[in-house]
Amino acid sequence: MSTLDTGLTLIRSASRRMSDLNGRMSRSFKELMPKGLYARALLIIIVPMVVLQSVIAFVFMERHWNTVTRRLSSAVVQDISALIDVYKMYPQDKDRTKIKAIAQNRLGLVVDFLPPNDMPPPGPKPFFSLLDQTLSVQLSRQIGRPFWIDTVGRSSLVEIRIKLDDTVMRVYAQRSAAYASNSQIFLFWMVGTSAILLFVAVLFLRNQIRPILRLADAAENFGKGRDAPDFRPRGAREVRRAAQAFLEMKTRIERSIEQRTAMLAGVSHDLRTILTRFKLELELIGDSPEVDGMRKDVDEMSAMLEAYLAFARGDSGETAQPTDMEKALEELRSDAERQGHVATVAFRGLPVVTVKPASFKRCLANLVSNAARHANTIAISGHRDHRWLTVTIDDDGPGIPMKMREEVFKPFLRLDDARNQDEGGTGLGLAIARDIARSHGGDITLGDSPMGGLRATVRVPV
Repeated sequence: MSTLDTGLTLIRSASRRMSDLNGRMSRSFKELMPKGLYARALLIIIVPMVVLQSVIAFVFMERHWNTVTRRLSSAVVQDISALIDVYKMYPQDKDRTKIKAIAQNRLGLVVDFLPPNDMPPPGPKPFFSLLDQTLSVQLSRQIGRPFWIDTVGRSSLVEIRIKLDDTVMRVYAQRSAAYASNSQIFLFWMVGTSAILLFVAVLFLRNQIRPILRLADAAENFGKGRDAPDFRPRGAREVRRAAQAFLEMKTRIERSIEQRTAMLAGVSHDLRTILTRFKLELELIGDSPEVDGMRKDVDEMSAMLEAYLAFARGDSGETAQPTDMEKALEELRSDAERQGHVATVAFRGLPVVTVKPASFKRCLANLVSNAARHANTIAISGHRDHRWLTVTIDDDGPGIPMKMREEVFKPFLRLDDARNQDEGGTGLGLAIARDIARSHGGDITLGDSPMGGLRATVRVPV
C-alpha cells in the first residue's frame, strides 16, 4: 500500500470518527432540549435575555465599574501621598494638628499617627474585592512603602496604615470616596427588570400556549369519540385559523357519518322488509327439508346483513361514559362459559374507564368469539394505569401465522376457508374490533400466547 493510500485511509477514518462524535453530540443536545412548545418558547426568550444582560453586565463591570473604582482609589492614594509629603516637609508640626486638620477639612480623611511598630500582620484577602486589589496596586505604585489595608472591617470606611520612618500613619477614608458603590444599584435594577420581564413573558406565553393545548385536547377527544362542547377558537390569529379549520373538518366528518348512518338505516329497513316477507312465505308453504334449508339461508342472510351494517355503521351515535371494565370482562367470561368453554378473568388497577360501553364491549366480544371458535380455554386479563387500558385475550387454539396477523383485519377475509368450510362468520369480526379500538384512540395487535395459541391485545388511552 502506498503512502497516499495510507493517508487517505487515515483521513477517512478520522472523518468517520468526527461524524460519529458529531452525531453523539447532536443526540445528547436533543435529549437535553425541552420537548414542549411552552418550554422551548421560554428558552427562546430567556437565553437571549440572559446573554444580553451578561454582556451588558460584563461591559459595565469592565469599562465603567473597574475604571471608576480605579480612578477613585488613585485619587485617595494621591491625597494620602500628598499628606505624607506635607508630614515630611513640616517637621515643626510636632503634634500634627495642622496635617490632621488639612486632611479632615480639605480632603475628607481622618489621619492618626501610631507607634512605629503598630502594623498588624497581613490578613486574608477577600475572595472577590475590587477595592482591595485596586488600592493595593495604587499604594504600591504611588507610595512604595509597607502598608496594611482593611476594606471589609467597617461597612462605610476603609482603613489604610502606611509605615513611615518614625511612625505609622493611619488613614480612614470613606468607602464611597474610593469605590463605585452605586454599581450594586445598577445590578439590582438589571436583575429586577429581568425578573419582571421574565414574569411577563411567562404569563404571555401561558396565554398563547393554552389555546394550542385546548385545540390538541379537542382533537384528541374527537379521535377517541368524545365531544368537546366548550371548545371554540381562541388565541393568536394562526391558532384561531387552525381551530376553525378543525371545527370545519369535524363538522364535515360528523355530517358524512350522519348521512351514511341515515342511508344504512334506509337500506336496513328495505332489506329487512324483504327478509321478513321471505320468512312469512316460508311459514305458509309448510315444513319440508327444502323449506328448512331455505329458512336456514334466510337466517344466515339476516345475520350477515346485521354484521355488514354493524361494520359500516361503526360506533356512531354512542356517547363515551365511565364504564366498569372489570364487570364487562366478567360478563364476557360468563358468555364464554355458557358456550361450553373454560374461561378465566383477571384485572389490575382502577376498573372505571371512559369508553363507549356498547361498542367497546362488542370489540372485546368479537375477540372472545374469535378465540372461542377455535380454542377450548380462554384467559382474559385487563390492566389499567394512568395512561392506558390494556386487555389481553389468550387462547390455546391453533393461532394465526405471523405473516397473516395483519391480513386478518381486512374486511371479509376468512381464515376459516382454509380450516373448516362449515364454520359460520362473515370475516368482519376482527375488522369491526380494530375499527372500534381505533375510534377510541387505540389499536389491536396479535401475537403468540403463553397458552400456545393466539394473544389479542387491545390498548386504548384512558
